[in-house]
Amino acid sequence: MKQAREKILGPEMPSNKYSSTIMASDKMTATAAVNSDVAMDGLSEKDSGLELTNGHLGSSPLTASEPPSPLSPKQNGGSISPEINMDKPSSCKKRLRKNSELEDESAWDSSYSEEKSRGVAGWETSLRQRPPPRTIFQAGLSPHGKPRSRDSSLKPKQDESSSLNQNGGSPSGLQAHLPEAPSLELMEQDSKDSAQSSSTSTSQETASSSTESGCQPEYKDNKGFGIGELVWGKIKGFSWWPGIVVTWRATGKRQASPGMRWLQWFGDGKFSEVSADKLDSFMAFPKYFNQASYNKLASYRRAIFQALEMASTRSGKTFPLCENDSPEDQVKPMLDWANGGFQPKGLEGLKPSENTVTGSLNHHVLEVSLPEYFPPAKKQKPCKPKLGSEEDYSREQMVHEVLKNNRSIEEFCLSCGKTRAATFHPLFEGGLCQTCKDVYLEISYMYDDDGYQSYCTVCCGGREVLLCGNANCCRCFCVDCLDILVGAGAAESAKVLDPWRCYMCQPPQQYGVLKRRGDWSVKLQEFFVNDNGQEFESPRTYPAVPAEQRRPIRVLSLFDGIATGYLVLKDLGFKVDQYIASEVCEDSISVGVVRHEGKIQYVHDVRNITRKNIEEWGPFDLVIGGSPCNDLSIVNPARKGLYEGTGRLFFEFYRLLSFAKPKEGEDRPFFWMFENVVAMGVNDKRDISRFLECNPVMIDAIEVSAAHRARYFWGNLPGMNRPLCASGMDKLELQDCLEHGRLAKFGKVRTITTRSNSIKQGKDQHFPVIMNGKEDILWCTELERIFGFPVHYTDVSNMGRVARQKLLGRSWSVPVIRHLFAPLKDYFACE
Repeated sequence: MKQAREKILGPEMPSNKYSSTIMASDKMTATAAVNSDVAMDGLSEKDSGLELTNGHLGSSPLTASEPPSPLSPKQNGGSISPEINMDKPSSCKKRLRKNSELEDESAWDSSYSEEKSRGVAGWETSLRQRPPPRTIFQAGLSPHGKPRSRDSSLKPKQDESSSLNQNGGSPSGLQAHLPEAPSLELMEQDSKDSAQSSSTSTSQETASSSTESGCQPEYKDNKGFGIGELVWGKIKGFSWWPGIVVTWRATGKRQASPGMRWLQWFGDGKFSEVSADKLDSFMAFPKYFNQASYNKLASYRRAIFQALEMASTRSGKTFPLCENDSPEDQVKPMLDWANGGFQPKGLEGLKPSENTVTGSLNHHVLEVSLPEYFPPAKKQKPCKPKLGSEEDYSREQMVHEVLKNNRSIEEFCLSCGKTRAATFHPLFEGGLCQTCKDVYLEISYMYDDDGYQSYCTVCCGGREVLLCGNANCCRCFCVDCLDILVGAGAAESAKVLDPWRCYMCQPPQQYGVLKRRGDWSVKLQEFFVNDNGQEFESPRTYPAVPAEQRRPIRVLSLFDGIATGYLVLKDLGFKVDQYIASEVCEDSISVGVVRHEGKIQYVHDVRNITRKNIEEWGPFDLVIGGSPCNDLSIVNPARKGLYEGTGRLFFEFYRLLSFAKPKEGEDRPFFWMFENVVAMGVNDKRDISRFLECNPVMIDAIEVSAAHRARYFWGNLPGMNRPLCASGMDKLELQDCLEHGRLAKFGKVRTITTRSNSIKQGKDQHFPVIMNGKEDILWCTELERIFGFPVHYTDVSNMGRVARQKLLGRSWSVPVIRHLFAPLKDYFACE
């Protein structure tokens, strides 16, 4: 045996006289220990529970006299006893090679050897003194251990089990200090200083304790929603979404705080920690399923399909195969089944199976690898309130403060209840905080396919809304706003009224704390005009040019469309010296060429125009344009934003505008205008403003026409923000735009877009015209009158109704452009 041991250790055996290889008579025991580091501070033998020794525990002179400091070289720099295995010499050499390197880097205390006695037999008198008991530190066994700092090269062996006693039993000393429960299976990936020592006698105990701890419920706050349950969840800023409750181990993060649950969302597989109060059973499918989101958002459709697929698998529900591969046809019977209460099994069928509860996370949402060691649960730390920070009132508390304590509602955000409102609410008495203001700016002019606002008029949110029954109103109010701001039960009372008139159409009085502003139309304009996310210098103003010095105007029109700019200039009587138009749509070019008799010079794609072209065609007095809004409008769920897709065309306008501006020393009037949709993201809007160095004005064509059409206009035209006033030639009612013998069902129509169904009106999707006792669509000539164009303006090159509506849906409203261009008569020659 002695010869075999020397063969294994060989020349790589540590030269230090305090070798960690231990031998007594005919029994040889290997002690695997991991050197302690700074993290050993304050870690007792009881805390560790993994004290590995051999023989008599209390006989060490080191522990009896003076316990070493964790930083002492007697302990921290000591050699590590290898695991002796006669069949695996190479692995032992590997460990000892590391020990030798460690010993070379650390100096032992020379006095230590002089104090210890030497002998010729037995542990007490042996030349090799029995080493002191070693306390092993392992990350995870003590949740309060200090962070460790260790060279990453010092890694212990992986997956090597050793017998602590060659006779098959474990020493009594080790048994006394092993932890009872829970038992963590520690891996090297969890800690670089991990120690993996196990014995035959303790493996069964470890496995049984792990099984017992794994069967215990993870969420013990008696709020329901156990692991594997299908639920609806709600987090701030997002609507209700389907998800599944998972163990915190699946997230790779910490344990959930009391009253919280870890959810994995269907659709994207991401994890969130959600309050149990913001969860509801998946059985409430009819309550939380949002048809509008399902129609618009691909991610929502994917989430619903995945959730229903898992629900049907659990319930054993099968659906007949569809003849075609249309996803809509496949999911329709699943939606019907869900809205019908998941029959026949109902709630029982949705419950998770046993293997799901006991830890198997094969939920078919995401393949998640489970780490073996996890950080302790996050402790709640009280935060001191900052001076001057806004108070977080709920809206119920806000109503109480206003009605009972006589506080002004202008101090509060009408949408969420916070104090220190950043601005006023444009329609009702009250304020808006900065977050709610940004939301309001984005979606207050966002409309659904039924022509109504997509979200509540008060808070621009709400999962359930009531539509106004007034034929000329397109506003809606959410149930929460009615029940909180107007009074409990107001929503239920409104539901039984048919038609129900909203609080913008009812007489101007106070309903609860909700009171319409008397000057709401003016405030609405101020709200958008004063959205100064950034402050810019006022645009340069030019003095009016004397009549005898005025000359014809020269215009560069980018994204010209159907030549609305040229039409308005001619209607206003301007003399147009040159009109250069960039347009790529052949139908639009046909309209411009035919209706304006070739007086417009088309130059096609804006991206091909260079600085040299601008110098050759110029100088220009007016640059106008409106880039496509498809990738900017938040109505488009697949939008790419300002920096991708057609959104990037804005930068072509900015580039050419920079080329066309007068050079230094040129003292001549120069004007420009850029138009785009109101329903764009706040960040996109502010980026455009930053490049153009001015804030936009918002103008809605409803004031001067028979249709809604809200648009942002940036520019330096004189008086852009003056009130919009209708003239005698404007057709303000739908009936004024119809042909003889046709009767309008509505006074105004909603925004007309390139889609044919945008002509339908109201929540019941009625056609807006009655002819011969039947409902009818708007004719193309009537659409042209609504936009302010001459009759048959788009009737060229045998274009059909759909093509003509697409041209009009992308055009500007003539009365609005006339309003903006009218002040230029003081600068340029007119006929």
